[in-house]
Formats: sequence, structure tokens, C-alpha cells
Amino acid sequence: MTTTPPLGVGSSGPDVRIQRRVLRDGVYDAILEMLLDGQVSPGESLAIDGLARELGVSPTPVREALGQLEHTGLVTRTALKGYRASPPLSAAGMAELMEARALVEVAAIRRAMPVTAEVLGELEVVHKQHQSVALRVRKMEKRHPGRLDWTTLRKYYTVDWGFHLILLRNCHNAYLLEMAESLAPHIHRLRQSMHHGAIDVEQAVEEHAAILDAVRGGGPEAAAAAMSDHISAVRSRALADG
Repeated sequence: MTTTPPLGVGSSGPDVRIQRRVLRDGVYDAILEMLLDGQVSPGESLAIDGLARELGVSPTPVREALGQLEHTGLVTRTALKGYRASPPLSAAGMAELMEARALVEVAAIRRAMPVTAEVLGELEVVHKQHQSVALRVRKMEKRHPGRLDWTTLRKYYTVDWGFHLILLRNCHNAYLLEMAESLAPHIHRLRQSMHHGAIDVEQAVEEHAAILDAVRGGGPEAAAAAMSDHISAVRSRALADG
């Protein structure tokens, strides 16, 4: 007679792998929240065993999550010393990150033009979602100044980036999309710096609306200019708030 081994003890089927991935992603989100909302101070040690006890999981998903977070720059790893929370991005680091993002995204939107009716419809749907969740963020900020709910913020960040992703996925250049996705995790460090100051949801919504209007017009140069203006404005707000 055969028996099914418990999770983590010789199990390797697809269902088990999915459960492990869900667990790892949940731990990643939990530690990311700690880093972005100030629960962990810059330079503070991130002990794998301590985090595992706090989150009620084994050390393995914590180790995997910290490895992922190392790629964002939010944590650093030193031989024999383990992981630590990184300091926020410097002004120079912010400027370099936004310069790289502008180079990629302005080129992408220019190549995406003119978009199909289907792509335009996707942008309009996501823009409405962006408006809605931005309003929730602003209401949350008024109710609890200085303490923003991570679930709401994560939804806002996801929808905001989703608008950009539609254009990137339809720019007819897989390498531009790949470069943009490689930069995306580093945006968390930018958010870490901006999070403690003004949340720029209203400005971002207005700038996305300007991009959408330019896309509707069908002109690649107008769309590229609107995207450039948006990223430049994000850069300015980040530097002012950092």
C-alpha cells in the first residue's frame, strides 16, 4: 500500500508546487509590506528564523522571498552576516532609474502607435480602475494619515503598472518589454522613498489620462511626449519627496 507524503516531505506533484509557490509569494508580500511601510528600519537585520517565527512558516519560503527581494534592491545580503534592509534610493539612484524607465517606455509607446481598438479598450478599462483605486488610496490617507493599508496600496500599484504594461506588451518589441519588466522590481525602492511623503495618486491619474488622450489621437510623437512628461513628473516628485 502506498501513502501520500505530507507537504514538504518528498512531495513534488503539481498541486504541491503550486501550494509552495503561493506560500512563497505570500511571504514575499508580507516582508515587502514590512519594508515599505516602515516596520523595518533601513540597515536593520532580517533574520530568516525570526521572520519565519513571526510569519508562522518554515525558513525555506522566507529564504526564497528574501532572495527575490534582493533583486529589487530593498534588501542586501552579506556573506556570514545574512540579509539587511537597504537604505532608500539616493537622489542619484532615483534619477538613474527614472532615466532608464523613460528610455524604454517612451520608445515602447512610440512603437505601439497607432494602437488597435482592442488595445485602446483595455487602456480605458484599466484607466477607470486606476481612478477608482486612487480615490480609495486618498480616502484611506485622510482616515489614517501616515498609516496606509498595504492591500489598497498594492492594488493601486498593480493597476498603475498594468496601464503601462498594456502599451509595453503591444509595442512589437519583446526586448523593450523584457527591459521594462527587469526595471519594475526596482520601482519598489522608489516607492519606499516616496511612501512616507505625499502619495501622488491624483497627479498620476491625470498624467495617465493625458497619455490615453494622446493614444486616442493616434500620433506616435504626441503619445511619446505624454509618456515622457509622465515619467519626468514622477521623477520630479520622487526627488522632491526623497
